[in-house]
Amino acid sequence: MKSITKIHAAAAGLAVLLAVTACGGAVTGSQQTEIPKTQNTRDISEGVQADPAAVALLPESYKAKGELTVAMDLSSPPMTFLAEDNVTPIGVNPDLARLVAKKLGMKLKFVNTAFDTIIPGIDGGRYDFTATTMSATEERLKVLDMINYLKGGSAVAVPDGNPQNLSNDSLCGKNIAVTKGSTQQLKHLPNISEWTCTSQGKPAINAVTLPNVQEALTQLDSKRVDGVFYDASGLAWAQAQQPGHFTVLTPRMDTRTNTNVAMGLKKGSPLTPALQKAIQSVLDSPEYKKSLDYWGLGESAITEAAIR
Repeated sequence: MKSITKIHAAAAGLAVLLAVTACGGAVTGSQQTEIPKTQNTRDISEGVQADPAAVALLPESYKAKGELTVAMDLSSPPMTFLAEDNVTPIGVNPDLARLVAKKLGMKLKFVNTAFDTIIPGIDGGRYDFTATTMSATEERLKVLDMINYLKGGSAVAVPDGNPQNLSNDSLCGKNIAVTKGSTQQLKHLPNISEWTCTSQGKPAINAVTLPNVQEALTQLDSKRVDGVFYDASGLAWAQAQQPGHFTVLTPRMDTRTNTNVAMGLKKGSPLTPALQKAIQSVLDSPEYKKSLDYWGLGESAITEAAIR
């Protein structure tokens, strides 16, 4: 488990890492001057009041503690990453987690941890919940209660200009990077490889599993992989922040699955009803749309915090 400290990137990936996370376009911040998104550490939940209906569902043990611990992999802009101060979690997921905590009248503690260690950490009681762009799969639902809060989707990034003229249907035999523990690695890529390749007598897609999207994009930039299969929002961000390096294929990849992403907590947790009520309160709030619009994800809004 990692605390919220400076992320140490491998030297080979440093140039891409900086380009992806530290070159945000100028946007209007809380001050009169324009602030790059990667420097804007404003707290969107400032001034937001607790929702009495959500607080009423909060177990006494949590009220007594007064703090919720949320696990996130802070390496995936614009969803979840560290500001340029290398301390403050920013992005859509930190925004929404802060709003949920405020709706419950609780303080919030962030823990930065690798994506594939989050579920074991929740199951082991180290974290109360996660908001890290995780979709509900059959396997995850065996150990987690999951509550929808956003519409997601997956896409493939290729080198700028798409020199191999790849499409979503022509990845057979190609080296496609995925991040460890992601839905793309565990479910989507194996399924797509079967549907479009092996079932038709073509070579399977070769999954190259890497620890995070920065490393995947570094390898793509150096032509060590043919593509990166990842969350569409993260790839769109990378393409915008580092022009001339990546092209995101359109349309998004059809994975034949529900694309909603969900906050997760331990299966049968007494916190589930309160968290669901708080998430619904956030979805109904103006701050929800404000956060999504700020990060360029206005089309990802949903209206119902359904429990999966």
